[in-house]
Amino acid sequence: MKMNWNKWVSTLAVAGALLTFAGTASAHVTVWPKETKADSYERYTVRVPVEKDSNTVKVRLEFPAGVKVGTVLPVPGWTYEWEKDADGRFKAITWTATAGGIKPHEFMEFGLSAKNPGEPGTLTWNAYQTYADGTVVEWTGAAGSDTPAPTIAVKEGTQPADDHADANKTEGNHEAGHAAAPAAQDSSSASGSTLPLVLSGLALLVSVISLFRKKA
Repeated sequence: MKMNWNKWVSTLAVAGALLTFAGTASAHVTVWPKETKADSYERYTVRVPVEKDSNTVKVRLEFPAGVKVGTVLPVPGWTYEWEKDADGRFKAITWTATAGGIKPHEFMEFGLSAKNPGEPGTLTWNAYQTYADGTVVEWTGAAGSDTPAPTIAVKEGTQPADDHADANKTEGNHEAGHAAAPAAQDSSSASGSTLPLVLSGLALLVSVISLFRKKA
């Protein structure tokens, strides 16, 4: 019985650690999809979770070199401001909350439509998350760091000719893409934090350990 008890404790401890890790990793700012095609149009989604006991009130995103962002999805409760380079192309965007921002244990998603570079490679999107308490988290680190920058793999290939991911399909920039994107969700309905899952898993872990102790 002792051998079985030790085996179960080890297994459950590993499961608990994995649940905790999953909750921590999901708190990172990410850009989706994680894989795209070269020389194609893509709808990108910037996912911003809150990992502090303070609302997120501002998000700044820098665009990778070679990516031509054309349109943005308007989000209720938020304004946005473009930054342009010397050639007049968009190089970054900053979303600013007008109605409280993203609350703890919530996340929001911001949409962009863009033209990918013509060659395969890795796109790095540096992001800066500002909290109501004045803290700024810079998601600009290397993969595996505490604050990794969002990255996307660009694979060989082009999209079909009839793909209408970007309604404008032009080389210029446009201030909004209302026709190309669905309505955004309000932050109050965007509660999707994995914290409740982690806590439930840990509670189950404790209960199972207690049960096996009684049987032992």
